[in-house]
Amino acid sequence: ATAAALTNHSVVLVLLTALNFLALPRSDCIVAEQLCLLDSICNATYRTLENCDLAKTRFVALDHDSRVRCLNAELYLGNSSLLHCKCHRRMKRQEHCLRIFWTVHSSMTDGYFNLETSPYENPAIEEHWKTDYNELAALVSDATNPCLKATHVCNLSKKCVRLRTDYASICTRGAGSEDMCDRRKCHRGLRNFFEKVPEDFTRRILFCPCQDELCGERRRKTIVPDCSFQYSTKPNCLWLLDSCLEDHICKSRLADFQQNCQPADTSPDGCSQHNQAACLQAYMGMIGTPMTPNYISNSSVEVSLWCTCESSGNQKEKCDQILGMFESNKCLGKQYVGELGMRHPQPLWAACSSTSPPCQRKTSPTSNLNLPSFSLKPFPLVLSLSTCLKSCFPS
Repeated sequence: ATAAALTNHSVVLVLLTALNFLALPRSDCIVAEQLCLLDSICNATYRTLENCDLAKTRFVALDHDSRVRCLNAELYLGNSSLLHCKCHRRMKRQEHCLRIFWTVHSSMTDGYFNLETSPYENPAIEEHWKTDYNELAALVSDATNPCLKATHVCNLSKKCVRLRTDYASICTRGAGSEDMCDRRKCHRGLRNFFEKVPEDFTRRILFCPCQDELCGERRRKTIVPDCSFQYSTKPNCLWLLDSCLEDHICKSRLADFQQNCQPADTSPDGCSQHNQAACLQAYMGMIGTPMTPNYISNSSVEVSLWCTCESSGNQKEKCDQILGMFESNKCLGKQYVGELGMRHPQPLWAACSSTSPPCQRKTSPTSNLNLPSFSLKPFPLVLSLSTCLKSCFPS
């Protein structure tokens, strides 16, 4: 009788657990994993795939039978809710959710890494924050330095000033010295700031329009680049990519950036997804990862990674593609022009005609290249923003 009672109690607990999870959003990967673990076959298959993913992460060579088991497990889970699950940008246990996503989406075929799909939920259907930015901004007198004004507004918000002070304190400790700067903690502090502070604050701080170099310097130093961005020497961009792909958060942010900032020549806004806000959000998501981008100078709105393609050997084209995602990305470039408050009767790329020497088009090294395995499509030829900053947008 006691055994039967325990059995019935266990069944009730399982059913209640299942019902609780079913009541939550079905797109959540953590929910999908828990539902899978309640089923014995799905549980065993998922554990197999976890081992396959672990072997790949540790670069362990698998024999033929092991590879077949991994592929069969991946095919089986392709019929479960795990295949279509997503993660939310501000969710708790985000790293765990992303690990689940990449476990299911990590292909075991040779030399192939699929970053075509972002693990994050579509930002259009995510819950939007209600903020008091406008009320706080009304308390700050107009300043000639927009970046300084954005900082003053942030200082009036308890959460904004606290998280900004947190990362600034961490990142400035030993900044400029690789022996003293804790880049990992600095990156974590930056991610906390951009994830937990409403975008009304973060976007105005990061994308504030500037008319002079003093303002531009404040904007460029927003992320404390001496610690978060720069190394004593520029590493190869291929090494930077490898570091990113080994990290679930960076890999996820890169996939999100590729999806939402994918250029399209035929699109009026330059983006294949036609979502300017999503592109800028994806760009901000890269900050605080091994592939953190930043402004290249105090007088430019062009952004780049801190890396070089020198000594890339036969992978030079792939390396150029990595840099081109930021330096020559038409979608990202147009979003910057709009967000920074720059206006012109014609689009920047049309205004800078090839017949005007100061605004001659800069040939991108990334045009007409074969697509590397981590990318969606080759990024098209576009104009470097810094080339036309002074001549196309005179102060």
